[in-house]
Amino acid sequence: MDLAIIDQTKAGVNQYHQDLVRCVLDYAGKYLELPDNTEMSVTFMNNEEIHQYNKKYRGIDKPTDVISFAIEEDGDDLPVLPDELMDAELAKNIGDILVSVDIINSQAEYLGHSYERELGFLVVHGFLHLNGYDHMLGDAEEKEMFDLQREILDNYGLKR
Repeated sequence: MDLAIIDQTKAGVNQYHQDLVRCVLDYAGKYLELPDNTEMSVTFMNNEEIHQYNKKYRGIDKPTDVISFAIEEDGDDLPVLPDELMDAELAKNIGDILVSVDIINSQAEYLGHSYERELGFLVVHGFLHLNGYDHMLGDAEEKEMFDLQREILDNYGLKR
């Protein structure tokens, strides 16, 4: 997986946690059998920044833990490729995940598990949204997404 990590926090996200995100998302991509050349980004930010995104794009006037912006490809707006590129294996950008580092800390403490487990939980949660899973559609969809999320994290080794 081609993953761009952007750190917009003042304190900085350490290399260990950036590497953890890379490894967890690479594992999740393989778990879902995504092509190796799948592209996406994760941006770390503080509560003030994610609050602005949450307000602007979701109409919710408060910070949140994670927001996903999937890149939809319906085919109608895609450019026509020259014949020599039609058979090439082009990378697919699935979207962007925004994560509040402030909320990672508070939720990990509240839930009684490690910062690393909460970080993994949030990026896998966002990753599943980028891949079409949505817990807001109903009980069956919620169960499917959360079961898959738990399965990925447990198999990776980030158990509660």
